Amino acid sequence: MNIVVYGTGGVGGYFGARLAQAGNNVTFIARGKHLEAIQKNGLQLKSVNGDYLVKPANATANITEVENIDLILICVKTWQVEEVAKIIKPVLNENTMVISLLNGCNNHEVLASVIDKKHILGGLCKIVSFVEEYGVINHVAFEPAIVFGELNKEKTKRALLLEQTFNSADISIKLADDIYPEIWTKYLFITTFSALGALTRATLGEMLASPYIKNMMLQTAEEIFAIAKAKGVYLKEDIVIKQFKTLESLPFETTASLQRDIMDGKPSELEAQNGTVVRLGEEFGIPTPINYLIYYALLPQENKARGIK
Repeated sequence: MNIVVYGTGGVGGYFGARLAQAGNNVTFIARGKHLEAIQKNGLQLKSVNGDYLVKPANATANITEVENIDLILICVKTWQVEEVAKIIKPVLNENTMVISLLNGCNNHEVLASVIDKKHILGGLCKIVSFVEEYGVINHVAFEPAIVFGELNKEKTKRALLLEQTFNSADISIKLADDIYPEIWTKYLFITTFSALGALTRATLGEMLASPYIKNMMLQTAEEIFAIAKAKGVYLKEDIVIKQFKTLESLPFETTASLQRDIMDGKPSELEAQNGTVVRLGEEFGIPTPINYLIYYALLPQENKARGIK
């Protein structure tokens, strides 16, 4: 399969490397010194599941150099999705599939505001990985998985083909009957601790060890659960308990990319995570006091990182 990985960070770098390892023709979209390192030395994957070097690696900053694309995996930050959709629009052919593996609950909607909805499948991923240095991806925890599905909930021929492609790359995969609860489950999971980690400057283990902060995490999750219910997304009643068990199974030192971005003074996914909870809460008349506190406490730092006064 001819695959483009748009964004070669921890997520795109890992899954792209595994897909290339399985024999697919993968092109990595990157920029700056990261791109230069990949072009010169290949893409080095360090993983608890086994290392792999993609060399030579097809890497470019310009997707228009790639022809006859079967699949585009969007692996940038949520605040870049609309821009990326505009960039990829000219290279889409009749059968190109586009899947966002980003955090957030409405990336498919943002994509559909720019490109034809027929190209889009819903998706998400589960992994703890990051760019260790230019050209090097480090997967440190969590069994990497991709969950995807058609927005109309059908098991189409293209979805089944994609399932085979992922399976052949030894990627844990789930072709969902209904992708929306899957998206919201991941959204609840990541939003429960990411921005709160930025606010406290604490690791996941440190937050869970504090009864007060753990209770804030719990309330954050319960607010998100109420929003999902208001939107008509079915989540099981025990979903919060299950997600906390997963959180407790992660390494003590775990931090989220949103937290690391804010602590590094970079633009983050704050708007897509807690900011979206706040906005949807206002839309549906649902109180979201904990997400409100987290969002507005971090907003000045976010605005500073974005150059907003």
